[in-house]
Amino acid sequence: MVFEVRDLWPELPIAIKAIRNPAAIFFARKLERFAYRNSTRVIALSPGMADGVIKTGFPRNRVVVIPNSCDLDMFRPGSKDASSFLQQHPELGNSPFILYAGTLGKINGVEYLVKLAAAVLPSRPDLKFVVIGDGMERDLVEATARQLGVLDRNFFLYHPVAKREIVDAFFAASLIVSLFIDLPEMQANSANKFFDGLASGTAVAINYGGWQADLLTSNCAGIVLPPNPEQARSTVLDFFADLKKAAEYGANALRLAEQHFSRDELAQRLEATLIEARRDTY
Repeated sequence: MVFEVRDLWPELPIAIKAIRNPAAIFFARKLERFAYRNSTRVIALSPGMADGVIKTGFPRNRVVVIPNSCDLDMFRPGSKDASSFLQQHPELGNSPFILYAGTLGKINGVEYLVKLAAAVLPSRPDLKFVVIGDGMERDLVEATARQLGVLDRNFFLYHPVAKREIVDAFFAASLIVSLFIDLPEMQANSANKFFDGLASGTAVAINYGGWQADLLTSNCAGIVLPPNPEQARSTVLDFFADLKKAAEYGANALRLAEQHFSRDELAQRLEATLIEARRDTY
């Protein structure tokens, strides 16, 4: 068996108190170790997840890091059409905008973006914030935006759309954002929208630390925002003060996607891992 770890479990549900009962926690940990113990290889989606697996006693030489990949075909430069999304949403005008496209769940904390929009509004009323998605906190996000007076002003909330429209939205955006609540256990995550942002050739912003933050800063491919949206205001304003810099960061993001997160290259790594696992078994 080759076991893939897409989130550190049960550490994450314990951290967000989704699992509280001591007996449930005990048996969840037993199940975790049972899965590792019966695996020939473990694939982890990030270095932090690999460390978490190794801490349970699983041999380091049998853990392989294969992160989420970038779908470079879906975001190929020849398909770039920023105008299509903007034509469908004339309310956005030609202003730069920050895009969050994904789940509006408790762990994502998208309310952060609403508060950031409110903090930025007095200084940059032209800068827009766009959220495309659905989830259990959608009503909360909408209510907060209305309460802070930013809904349909500089903050726009749209329902999920087809993949083609999402691609067009990524191409039209000036900054793609990946969000999580302020939780240390989330720093080992491997968010799909982070890799979609890189593949689209758009600068990426995140509001958490960890390996993805290190990638952005070391490759000048995006920005790391403080967990507090009020403190993030100056970081965002500085970034949008120089649109040439934003374009350069986008080019760096695409280069990072091509060089390190190509789907073809990571598929080859997965194939090699499966072949090694089979060889060890026999």
